[in-house]
Amino acid sequence: MLKSKWGWRVIRWIKILVGLYLALLIVIFLVQRRLLYHPDKFSQDESVKIAENHGFLPWQNPSGQIIGWKQLSSTNHPHEQILIVHGNAGCALHRMDYADGLQAAGTFDIYILEFPGYGARPGAPTEESLYQSADEAIGLLNKQGPISLIGESLGTGIAAYLAGAFPHDIRSLLLIAPYNNMTDVAQYHMPIFPVKWMLWDKFPSATHLQNYHGRLGVLLGGRDDVVPSRFGRKLYEDYNGPKKLWEAPRAGHNELQAQSPDWWKEVVTFWMAKP
Repeated sequence: MLKSKWGWRVIRWIKILVGLYLALLIVIFLVQRRLLYHPDKFSQDESVKIAENHGFLPWQNPSGQIIGWKQLSSTNHPHEQILIVHGNAGCALHRMDYADGLQAAGTFDIYILEFPGYGARPGAPTEESLYQSADEAIGLLNKQGPISLIGESLGTGIAAYLAGAFPHDIRSLLLIAPYNNMTDVAQYHMPIFPVKWMLWDKFPSATHLQNYHGRLGVLLGGRDDVVPSRFGRKLYEDYNGPKKLWEAPRAGHNELQAQSPDWWKEVVTFWMAKP
């Protein structure tokens, strides 16, 4: 009789735990994009003022919508274009410091793409909407010559997509804290859930890069616990084109953006080297 009572208690607790697990799984499934995307939002007037203080101007599409920010070279001779695709938090306005290192290393027109739902840009971030915004950006730039891409964190997935979709327009690529695919990163953060079947936005970077054969630079942080370096290392190792790996052993995820002018010169030298 005692064994029977304990048996029923165990079964009851198993049912409770299973119910809690399923409830949590459903909640995470429904709010997963809130967990992935963390935009900062500003009014258009606020955004323009912040950009101007950093030497940037609005980057508009033909309909007049601001799709990002640009800092054009003041020189008359031909210069390279660089498109920066930011990560999942903040907005494009928070990536303007990249221009300091880049402009010290060469003469560039620098463009920073804003995601739908970030900054002052309307819309909602999804894998599809981010790809569409990136397609539009490349369409506006590719008529002006070759493009180099910088992708950061989540944005490395969009940069990899662009490199694979427009391999003849993309001269070179730098990925900061990249991943081979978002599914593996999400599984790392939620090991008890069947992420492969739950995730809507998968960003398969390694698959996209199979169609790209240009120069690839990768920067990894040894203390990155948001996108652990093993995911970026796998992406790097699987890439078959010309490539270069930089590692910052003591850097966490949010510290990788702060690199020295000499490092940026090294990146640009690698980018521009002849095959």
